[in-house]
Amino acid sequence: MVKAALPAELVGLGLDPDRPLVVVDVDEVLAMFVRAFERFLGGHGLEMRFERYALYQNIFRPGARDHLDLAEGRRLFDLFFLTDMADIEAAPGGAEALAALARDCSIVIFTNAPSGSREARARWLAANGLDYPLVCGQGPKGHGVAELASRTRGPAAFVDDLLPNLESVAEEAPRVRRFQMVADERLRPLAFGDPARHRRIDAWAELGPAIAEALGIG
Repeated sequence: MVKAALPAELVGLGLDPDRPLVVVDVDEVLAMFVRAFERFLGGHGLEMRFERYALYQNIFRPGARDHLDLAEGRRLFDLFFLTDMADIEAAPGGAEALAALARDCSIVIFTNAPSGSREARARWLAANGLDYPLVCGQGPKGHGVAELASRTRGPAAFVDDLLPNLESVAEEAPRVRRFQMVADERLRPLAFGDPARHRRIDAWAELGPAIAEALGIG
């Protein structure tokens, strides 16, 4: 598995070495990204069809049999982050669950997002009660999570919707407890998972206490 470069934010990010750590993804974990992106695409005369867990391959022109060109899908994705990211709804219960965990844990938000979108993403997180240290990266997250986990003597947990990121963390940071979550109900049946390796919980009302139990807190 390819080892991604460490995000620049990790260099100066300090963590309490005596507190457990929770590292959390954003899109489809803390943010209902697909709902907002679907509205954005509608404004551009396009539609989403939920056929697979692959964003660009679900974008279609109305009536078309083939999905939109992948490069055009990527262009629209980048444009969305520049213009419409504030319209994303927060995943139900996410802010409350992290607030409860934050009483005993360090929380770090670790997202893969287009370059240049960090400030807008930070504003969205703060506006939705999720103002925690933010790391923006690209590619598999295992290397970054391993670096974060190395800064605490306590247990650590990682939450993401994407199986490749969970597998990357399993390889690079095997002591970190891994949880898969998919916030949008329409996407849940399509998401690739491996519940024998990464525990799957799709609602924060259950996920928050499960993380606390795994870390031995609360």
